[in-house]
Amino acid sequence: MQRYGVLVVDDSAVMRKYIGLLIEKDPQLFVAGIARNGIEAIEKVQMLKPDIVTMDIEMPEMDGMTALQEIMKICSVPVIMLSNQTDKDPALAFKAMELGAVDFYLKGQLLSNDAEPEVVKDFLERLKAVAENARKKSEGGWLKKVNSESVSKMIDDILKSPGIEKEPTTKNVVDLLIIGCSTGGPAALQSTLPYFSKDTRVPILVIQHMPPGFTRALAERFDTFCNLRVKEAENGDILEPGKIYIAPAGFQTTLYRRQDGKVGLKVQESFDEKILYKPSVDITLNSAAPIYKERLLAVILTGMGNDGLEGCRAVKRYNGHVIVEAEESCVVYGMPKAVYEAGLADIQVPLPHILNSIKLYI
Repeated sequence: MQRYGVLVVDDSAVMRKYIGLLIEKDPQLFVAGIARNGIEAIEKVQMLKPDIVTMDIEMPEMDGMTALQEIMKICSVPVIMLSNQTDKDPALAFKAMELGAVDFYLKGQLLSNDAEPEVVKDFLERLKAVAENARKKSEGGWLKKVNSESVSKMIDDILKSPGIEKEPTTKNVVDLLIIGCSTGGPAALQSTLPYFSKDTRVPILVIQHMPPGFTRALAERFDTFCNLRVKEAENGDILEPGKIYIAPAGFQTTLYRRQDGKVGLKVQESFDEKILYKPSVDITLNSAAPIYKERLLAVILTGMGNDGLEGCRAVKRYNGHVIVEAEESCVVYGMPKAVYEAGLADIQVPLPHILNSIKLYI
């Protein structure tokens, strides 16, 4: 059994104890060490070489943000931010991920007496998935490297696929783009969304797993530097070309055809306790596939689990198109892997090639 060492960084002895007890609930995880501030964290990362780090944001002497920047300079260990502050200022969480953090969690969600078991389980599973992926990268244990030559071949394969004209243009194949992602998603989205041109002719709907309250801040942040208008999706929104919609956390977002022929969004609470993710990529894709049929493109980026698998199955059932992110650029190769191994992906490419692959369709 593979085991992964976690460095716990927090200025509170009580928090370090609670976080440590939480981590060691999973037999595959163990506390490799502790640090009381950012300065100690930098020293311990180099000395202990943990598989993953949990980092508090607010600490004396050196805060978590500063320590994160320094750690990213000296090694590639994944860092997950834990904080009580991000619920008040989600911009802190997004700033941390821009600096290199792979994910963030609110301490209140994990360490309170009434913490939901599914949330705690999800946290531990993410720790293991991120650590496993990072160790695999450091050991060079990839099953297949995708170089520029193989990427060119895969893109050429798309050009030869049914329904796509190579001359004079390959565009205008789809009328809607849906992007699904989870762990590592905000950084992946930042490598993609800002680079859509102002003349993009299709709506873009993003399904990103996040805590409630964060998707509005995410949309507002992207709206400041994207060429396209970005907003958090609201119940009753009509999909408009050249606009990016971020599905709100805590709800399920589905599509429906209005009497006037336009497509609208329903944003509703989900009462199905079996559905862990709110929003769920599966639920959104399942509603979109019968509406757009072969005119739908689904893109599955980094993320843990298999949300998107059943949705992509529906997309392909209606002759739509699917792109997935390749293993070597994923923070966690879970969601894309599930779709790829099920034979549902038209193409699998690393993150730097995702945008060009999308542009073949839109």
